[in-house]
Amino acid sequence: MKKILINDNPWQTRIAIIRDDELQNIYFSSHAVQTLERCFFKGIVVKVLPGIQTAFVDIGQERAGFLHISEIDRELAIHRMTGGDDDIDEVEAPPKKEPSRRQLDISKILSEGEEILVQVSKEPVNEKGAKLSTCFTLPGRFIVLMPNIPRIGISKKIEDREERQRLRELLTANLPEGMGAIIRTTSENRSPTDIIQDLTYLVDTWKSIQKAFSEASAKQKIYEDIDASLQSVRDHLDEDVELVLCDRPETQSRIYKFVKNIAPEYARRVRTYEGDGALFERFGVEKQIHQALEKKVYLKSGGSIVIESTEAMTVVDVNTGRYIGSTNLEETIFKTNLEASDEIVRQLRLRNIGGLIVIDYIDMASGSNRQKLFKYLEKILKERDKFQSVVLRVSEFGLVQMTRKRSGKTLIQQMMEACTNCHGRGQVKSAQTESFALLRDLKQRLAGNELRGVVTLSVHEEIFTYLTTHEYETLLGLERQYGRKIIIEHNTECALSASVILGS
Repeated sequence: MKKILINDNPWQTRIAIIRDDELQNIYFSSHAVQTLERCFFKGIVVKVLPGIQTAFVDIGQERAGFLHISEIDRELAIHRMTGGDDDIDEVEAPPKKEPSRRQLDISKILSEGEEILVQVSKEPVNEKGAKLSTCFTLPGRFIVLMPNIPRIGISKKIEDREERQRLRELLTANLPEGMGAIIRTTSENRSPTDIIQDLTYLVDTWKSIQKAFSEASAKQKIYEDIDASLQSVRDHLDEDVELVLCDRPETQSRIYKFVKNIAPEYARRVRTYEGDGALFERFGVEKQIHQALEKKVYLKSGGSIVIESTEAMTVVDVNTGRYIGSTNLEETIFKTNLEASDEIVRQLRLRNIGGLIVIDYIDMASGSNRQKLFKYLEKILKERDKFQSVVLRVSEFGLVQMTRKRSGKTLIQQMMEACTNCHGRGQVKSAQTESFALLRDLKQRLAGNELRGVVTLSVHEEIFTYLTTHEYETLLGLERQYGRKIIIEHNTECALSASVILGS
């Protein structure tokens, strides 16, 4: 069974999803950082660049957002490019040939100075402004409403053909004209009442956005999605969730009212945590967050996986470790690979890793076992991960290539920053390397008469130990060669790569 744990503080809200005491997802929301994704703005087009088919739209932020032609809904684009004159009688007017996607020209769709409704689809990154869209989406519990895209999509994870047909017909019969929807996995086997209730709520939300747009000032935010804690409850609350635990009564009251509105049958499961100690400590979440920042993850059997990410891809290496099995080597390897697959799927979800992923499984001699492993990985990705993934078969080298949809920052990016000593490489120069560099610098400065009188080396503890243990005779030789007294002192505030040479 699952639990949703909400740790709410004045500086940050953290939401943990755990299943059988294992952390599955973790979400953070800083109260000092404004979230723009999914927000709607009344923007002003400030620049249209036909060469790159992009418009820049001022939405009142530090940098203008950018709207590429691929993010402009087709109906709006065609309407504007073909004239869009509502006063012409369609019966008498000659038919107009619709331009293809390649023929669309953003300079004929948007003009500088006009006001336009836009939604942020991606947060600003570094010097880039927010990515904008007019292909609007409003997520609900069971569907995602597309108010200006008249198409119906359905989750691939709903496999039953009759259920897919039932859901499609239900939406087709109840969607307002001109609107579309994506049917989420959570819709499976839900009653028509539940789905229509969700649809009604989203349609009313869209109407309120349209009204706000007509009344708002330029560059004004007119709608933002619910906060992180409510989003997590909306996206994860189902019959598998036994408890939603909040560590503040005010948070519990707010979430209880929200659940009472969208899913009243689950309202009693929203409670205030009254146990001893901090909520996340009580359920072992703090420890598991820390473990998710490490490269190496230990398996229950004694094996392990090592996860390393680069700019291009993420690589996962599987090792047997202490696990020796009970019968033969092939069985040991197969069982370790299966167990590693479970943990890999959990870690990809927990660490929010997307893009290209290469898994280096332990080599198996049996082709049958390789096929079973591939099928098992595909199965658990489908069952346990809401993000779309594509998996290729196990290669003859024991490698599996897969892709997973990216969504926001990884856990490492959210919680860590590059080391000022190693600059993100994960390693620093050894005490020997730093000591040799120091001796070279010292010799060069002595030879150039840059140092006068007594020379003092103020160094890190490890360099102090290395020099006095291994290079003491070298220092005595330098003293004799250049006629200078050299003193080494241990400086507790000195970094390994920041030794100081002083002359008196």
